[in-house]
Amino acid sequence: MRKLWTVLKGFVLFIVVLVIAMNVTGWNGLDSNSIELAGTNQTDEYVSPYIYMVDRNTGKAVYEKNADEKAYPASLTKMMTTIVALEHIDDLSASAPVDTATYQEMVAQNASMAGFYGREKVTYRDLLYGTILPSGGEASNSLAIHVAGSTKQFVKLMNDKASELGMTRTHFTNPEGLHDAKQYTTASDMAKLLDYALDNQNFRAIFTKGTFQTTSTADHPQGITLSSTVLSSLSAEVQDGFQILGGKSGTTYEAGQCWATLGTAGNGEYISIVMGAPLEDISHPDHAQKKDTLELFANLSTNQ
Repeated sequence: MRKLWTVLKGFVLFIVVLVIAMNVTGWNGLDSNSIELAGTNQTDEYVSPYIYMVDRNTGKAVYEKNADEKAYPASLTKMMTTIVALEHIDDLSASAPVDTATYQEMVAQNASMAGFYGREKVTYRDLLYGTILPSGGEASNSLAIHVAGSTKQFVKLMNDKASELGMTRTHFTNPEGLHDAKQYTTASDMAKLLDYALDNQNFRAIFTKGTFQTTSTADHPQGITLSSTVLSSLSAEVQDGFQILGGKSGTTYEAGQCWATLGTAGNGEYISIVMGAPLEDISHPDHAQKKDTLELFANLSTNQ
């Protein structure tokens, strides 16, 4: 009888340990964070809280994580700034001097800059590349001023375009992406925006450019060499089975580390939106958004 009781106690202990383990892992046959990626189950080990990856050919999401939840866009905002500006500019070679007031404002707020000076006589093309590649705040705001007369009026155009594209969880308050609690979006809305913008050949050319030399001006006789914040950081990265063609970065403490990228894998073209990777020190970021992006594309290529 004593031997039977010992066996029963051992069995009960085994059941208790198993139940605890199931509750800790959220086990239901797979880990609770397992999400389907490219037709197979992959454990979600991505740091970024908001992710949306879509096949441009089919429009089908191949990975999503909190894709419809509110997130701050930071400088991903500039993708909207650029496509709206492009749709209102007739001649990209026309003169479009850097606006002095907004230039001073961007300097005061320690915004990322392309390197232009106030009143510098650059062209629309210079401002467009300056907005996307180095994420210049003076470039994006100067575009807004030249296109709409004021940043306020330009923001109205941005929100009108968001509505037109069905970006129902997005609202803009500025063209450059500095943090504002009333400026928000979602990963899926950013994907809608980028997918639309990439159909514009001028936008695609800018978005996928590694470097660009601006026109000669009195302030910069040799022009300025602008470099993509995304592509320049990928020069030493292994891209096995995929290639990232271009991208836009965005970083604030509130938004975290964000990347919007276009890449290829197999015969497909994919958009990846990665947002909200935690940021402890903006001067020494850990580039978690880049790691997540590379892992997304690596998993995609592996499972094709």
